[in-house]
Amino acid sequence: MMPARLPRIAITVGDPAGIGPEIAAAAADDLRVRAACAPSLYHPPEAGRFAPGQLSAAAGRAAFDCIVRAVSDARAGVIDGMATAPINKLAFAKAGLPWRGHTDLLAHLCDNARVAMLFHAPELTVALATVHLPLREVARALTQEVMLETILLTAGAMPQFGVSAPRLGVAGLNPHTGEHGLLGSEDDENLAPAVAAARQCGVDVRGPFPADTIFTRAVGGEFDAVIACYHDQGLIPVKLLSFGRAVNVTIGLPIVRTSVDHGTAFDIAGRGTADPRSMIEAVLLAAKLATHRQRARL
Repeated sequence: MMPARLPRIAITVGDPAGIGPEIAAAAADDLRVRAACAPSLYHPPEAGRFAPGQLSAAAGRAAFDCIVRAVSDARAGVIDGMATAPINKLAFAKAGLPWRGHTDLLAHLCDNARVAMLFHAPELTVALATVHLPLREVARALTQEVMLETILLTAGAMPQFGVSAPRLGVAGLNPHTGEHGLLGSEDDENLAPAVAAARQCGVDVRGPFPADTIFTRAVGGEFDAVIACYHDQGLIPVKLLSFGRAVNVTIGLPIVRTSVDHGTAFDIAGRGTADPRSMIEAVLLAAKLATHRQRARL
């Protein structure tokens, strides 16, 4: 039997004025990466014309164009997955692009797929029910439907991480999950019914539980993943435990996409001092997920 070929993984350089180009190049040259996949850098033509650390519409547009090209190649089967270096949301805005980040852009490029952001690390895996929203908008956005969809997406994604029967926990929105309405009604009115509905669908999920203890319980082995209500609620514990090793995965897409757990770091761009570990881990995980999909199709 012929050995299976290595998965082909696109590495997009993100905002060319940030640290993306250097960490992407370092990841593509890493020996572990080359043993796991066939990496291919996706960068703008004349990448050197972007001044390091300088926010610009041109850099935002260049990052966007690379992402579009990688998604097109992934959907056409030219590549088996993509790992993305960070973009800058303000550069996207300056370029007139309406998307706030990779996640909503990728959903748009994949026929408005229903997606969620999941951060995977050896110590902790967290999915986010809402992402880039001001805190004042979170409670309104966190409907029963949104939470149920996030639970189901997370349950469906966990087998590709090697967890065939995932145990999920939902973090509450309010302190002490609202104290029966005394500190807010969203946990009782929206989150608990979503958990109940997911359980009726066969998902092993419990909660909502107070957010100040659920992550410790997950690290202790009680849950395989936690669904957090909003961005910082979920990412503070992940980055505290695993910064530089956590990988951002967009679940729900018809393609494999992973990313780093940090931003463009304009303050150190061009100095050659950026740590490529998260980019390397993102490529390695993209290769693993792509291989899982290849085997599932056999």
